[in-house]
Amino acid sequence: MKTYDWIVVGGGITGAALAYELAKTGLSVLLLEQYSTSQNATRSSYGGLAYWSGTTPLTRLLCEEAIARYHILAQELDADIQFRELDLLLTISADSDPEATAASYNHFAIPPRLLSVQEACELEPLLNREAISGALTVKHGHIHPEKTAQAYIQAFERAGGEIQISQVLQVLQDGVKTTTATFHSANVVICAGGLSRQLLKSAGISIKLYFTHAEIIETPPVDVRLRTLVMPANMQWFQLEAESTKVDALWDEFGNELVPPILDAGAIQFQDGSIRIGQISRAIADPHANVNSEVSEKWLRRSAGQILPALENLPGTWYHCLVAFGNNRLPLIGAIPGFESVHIFSGFSNPLVVVPPLAKHFANFATGNKDEIITKILV
Repeated sequence: MKTYDWIVVGGGITGAALAYELAKTGLSVLLLEQYSTSQNATRSSYGGLAYWSGTTPLTRLLCEEAIARYHILAQELDADIQFRELDLLLTISADSDPEATAASYNHFAIPPRLLSVQEACELEPLLNREAISGALTVKHGHIHPEKTAQAYIQAFERAGGEIQISQVLQVLQDGVKTTTATFHSANVVICAGGLSRQLLKSAGISIKLYFTHAEIIETPPVDVRLRTLVMPANMQWFQLEAESTKVDALWDEFGNELVPPILDAGAIQFQDGSIRIGQISRAIADPHANVNSEVSEKWLRRSAGQILPALENLPGTWYHCLVAFGNNRLPLIGAIPGFESVHIFSGFSNPLVVVPPLAKHFANFATGNKDEIITKILV
């Protein structure tokens, strides 16, 4: 049986980008994805590119590299990824202090500009002026996430890469066992998002990688026109992330709900006129936990409707996925100690921005070259 240089597990934007960059260097690469139709976090993403959000020299550098990468990516991949720039509108709730909220963003590479209620409603006429005390705005990149992941996969195959639709059951020292076969490789890299922690446990590997159950509603193309990408300025997600990871061992007990669920109400309209409305996040330790879609959809619609009333009753479909994150907002990248042939490339807090440049750096590192960026992030 053929032995590959690398097996990449997971066909979302992370695995697709990394598989492409590895194959482009001339390595033999197999990409494994369990679903023929995307059901991962890429499928439910807003598609936003927060170039402005770097807070350290490293993240600022990666954001700069990402801007440059995206400007040439459609041409390189020979596909329309719907890359554009739009206005991000960060709403400030009616009971929050606009000046204090704006000040909390001063450490970002490009601090958003504070808007009055009137200015915010001029920028986004669908806003409910009674629900906000102001808003922040900054220019924001945007792509179609699924089309981008598919473009990476197609370019990967053109570069000589192979893809198999098969579920990985176990990670081995020399490959992986799937539902269809055992595949052998010199290296395995896990890019399976919220399933990565459980998958690595199959090889006896414990790793501080976590996940939320994320929920959105997606509408078909509609006549309503949303001019901006709307998100809350004071996102509850970061507190959920910090609180839920205080005791790592609790994540190994299926059924644990580490913290109460949160909802960060926002929305984005894609170029075809469809709208994604979100999002609920639940820190439940079981990646296969059942979520009550009917209750969730009502909560989503009611909360989004408070900010954007025109969206509350639009026809739409509820979607659920897992979103991976690391500890202290840091991704997990590199060979796992004690399992040198098994690697992790997951847990990105700003994945659509940082994955394309980091995938390129990882591939460079994997071919034996020194890479200062990857060296700084290695697990």
